[in-house]
Amino acid sequence: MHIGVISDTHMPGSVRELWPEVAEAFAGVELILHGGDITNLSVLDQLEEIAPVLAARGNNDPGLVDPRLDDAQWLTVDGLRIGMVHDMEPEDEPIAYLRERFLGGRDVDVMITGHTHRERLDYRDGVLQLNAGSAVHPHLWSTRLGTVARLEIGGGDLRARVVRLGEHDGLRNPGVEYEFDGDAVRRLD
Repeated sequence: MHIGVISDTHMPGSVRELWPEVAEAFAGVELILHGGDITNLSVLDQLEEIAPVLAARGNNDPGLVDPRLDDAQWLTVDGLRIGMVHDMEPEDEPIAYLRERFLGGRDVDVMITGHTHRERLDYRDGVLQLNAGSAVHPHLWSTRLGTVARLEIGGGDLRARVVRLGEHDGLRNPGVEYEFDGDAVRRLD
């Protein structure tokens, strides 16, 4: 299964629709997970034109009500357990602490989060940590192209990649690309 992961879209007033680069990065995905701070349900509608969507409620999403949105999302794909919540700061705490503090002690193989606007791909204690960063406000910089991520799960294998969406109107994209090959994470640039 191919899964697209996006977070912290925020949809500032200057941006009414997601960048077309998001749809390009998500070509062929069968599911999209949004890590929260959606701020406008039209984002989920736009993503759903690509694939079905599930989202975690972010701190900027109070009052948003939609069947695709919940405080946490729990999935099992090909035997791998995925847990997604918006905020899991600080993300570099021990996996056991993060599991207990933010996932109610539930065991997962993949932790997906957002909130920081900084992409993260880490494999620790048998758990893949994934933060797609922000497609719209990378590293909390001004509105510009940022990052998204892709997961591939099948046959018991797990692979992941953080993808830079490019440059926008001469504004540098501070995002970093990473790849998880099933054993280790490596930086691509």
